[in-house]
Amino acid sequence: MKAVVYEGTREVGVHDVADAEIEEPTDVVVRLTSSAICGTDLHMYDGRTGAEPGLVIGHEPLGVVERAGDAVSVVKQGDRVVIPTHLFCGLCFNCRRGYTAACLRVRPGSFGAAYGYAGMGAYRGAQAQLLRVPFADANCVRVPGEPLDDLEDDFVLLADAFVTGWHATELARMEAGATVAVFGAGAIGLLAAYSALIRGAAEVYVVDYIHERLDKAGQIGATPVDFSKGDPVEQIREHRRRAGVPIGEEPMDGVSKGIDAVGFQAKDRGDPTRENPTQVISDLARLVDPTGNIAVAGVYAQKDLDPAPDGTADGHIRAPWATLFDKGVSVGFGRTHDRRYTTMLRDLVVAGRARPSAVVTNHGTLEDAPNLFKIFDRRADGIVKAVLRPN
Repeated sequence: MKAVVYEGTREVGVHDVADAEIEEPTDVVVRLTSSAICGTDLHMYDGRTGAEPGLVIGHEPLGVVERAGDAVSVVKQGDRVVIPTHLFCGLCFNCRRGYTAACLRVRPGSFGAAYGYAGMGAYRGAQAQLLRVPFADANCVRVPGEPLDDLEDDFVLLADAFVTGWHATELARMEAGATVAVFGAGAIGLLAAYSALIRGAAEVYVVDYIHERLDKAGQIGATPVDFSKGDPVEQIREHRRRAGVPIGEEPMDGVSKGIDAVGFQAKDRGDPTRENPTQVISDLARLVDPTGNIAVAGVYAQKDLDPAPDGTADGHIRAPWATLFDKGVSVGFGRTHDRRYTTMLRDLVVAGRARPSAVVTNHGTLEDAPNLFKIFDRRADGIVKAVLRPN
């Protein structure tokens, strides 16, 4: 089969690799119809997180079950399925409590695993024609319709981007009527903003500096904030004051919920050509009102082979803890426990209540992947979210 393979820093290629096969009776093999490229893939592509050449990458798959192991009973050959990024057993102590991203069985000696991801287990990635799915009855989420129909792009985003955006609003303890600021207008940030709006947010601001991404934020109903035009914290405060802060709440002219959808490769807003891994958390600490909530959905890596001047190789980054403590702001972190949300978000898509595909900007075959990675890494040509059609 053909697959997208990491070759070295900022180099991927399309290689012939051994076909995915049934290895355990609880496995299925899925022939993929769509597989998305994620901003998290860029951490490996940039040579930052220790990916080894030869790794098949990708963790956002949608396809049709081609073969099933003898112990698989919930899904069957011919089922159309989306597969969550974080694979899990469904039976261990953490899985039973809904913490599927911290499964205790899929990575011996540690916890949690993902497809095609450095340091997250020995599972081949999903930017390929075929994918082996372990613990298939737990990990395959059936979706209706036919391959490449009108909901194809919506369903593939249930593997990661939409559920992670929703998870960010959960980490931020989202509630109806909240004011929300999302830093980062990539697919995760946009879908976090979209999720907040679905959940009844009164105001949602999206901070970035790339015009096409800010335009997309406006299209989904959020207020775009361009940090190249000035301090985004002050821009948002000024916007809220102009709109009118409720009587008696005038000192609370920040936001009640803040979401970091950028992570350790955040741009310095004074000079976007350089990284500043503390930029977003510092801005959110200033912006979020007393007793508010912050969600950290952007990745902070435990290994960084080329850290920024204010970063570290082991993920230890300074944070404004005193400000957060003084304000009584709670901070939620962590990978997405996908299966808490996947079926619910699938049903919103099927009902026409959600169309996350609004963030998809590019399509291609596996052979187009090297060029799509290049323009995605540069945030060029208006790319926000690319979806590959492997077969």
